[in-house]
Amino acid sequence: MLICVFGFSLLKAQQKPLIYKRPITWNSERERLSLEYLLKRHGVHTDTALIIPRMVVVHWTGNMSVNATVKTFNPVYLPGRKDLQTASTLNVSTQFVIGRNGTIYQLLPENFFARHTIGLNYCAIGIENIGSAQNPLTEAQLNSNTKLIKYLRSKYAIEYVIGHHEYQAFNGTIWWKEMNPTYITAKTDPGDKFMHSLRARLGLDKQLKVPHLL
Repeated sequence: MLICVFGFSLLKAQQKPLIYKRPITWNSERERLSLEYLLKRHGVHTDTALIIPRMVVVHWTGNMSVNATVKTFNPVYLPGRKDLQTASTLNVSTQFVIGRNGTIYQLLPENFFARHTIGLNYCAIGIENIGSAQNPLTEAQLNSNTKLIKYLRSKYAIEYVIGHHEYQAFNGTIWWKEMNPTYITAKTDPGDKFMHSLRARLGLDKQLKVPHLL
């Protein structure tokens, strides 16, 4: 029995892919704004800006640079983007970014709050991928997303893996927590093709077709 337990633990440990740390600013002000966002946008009362991950949301950046993405996410306050500033001055961010060659970077601890998906931030880990509609995500990125999400699913009770363009499907379900029903933005990333391939590799290709949940 001890051998079996050790073998299972070793297997789980081996599931973690190579991840490089690229931490963005997390200080008392970012924590304060995160707590404020959780309360005012999600209606979540908490003393710590931590999430219980139940979902992964996959994005693309719209730019072609890991460094530029980290630079964008690093400030505590959201620069520009008045449409988002009306909801909160907290800057957008994600816990992970994946480069064109598949390299995985971690910007925040997995269970730290990040603003990346309306209505779902309180329970969702965000993964940004360097790319855009003109520069579709690569096979290397697909492989790395698969490895990273398999690791996250081995660690947390992740129930859904969705693309940013699919987030509005959760509006009206028990998962949706956004205090302002008109606060919605249209998204196209990362697209149906990438998410179909990713969910197929994860064995989750039917997950968005469960009528009692959606």
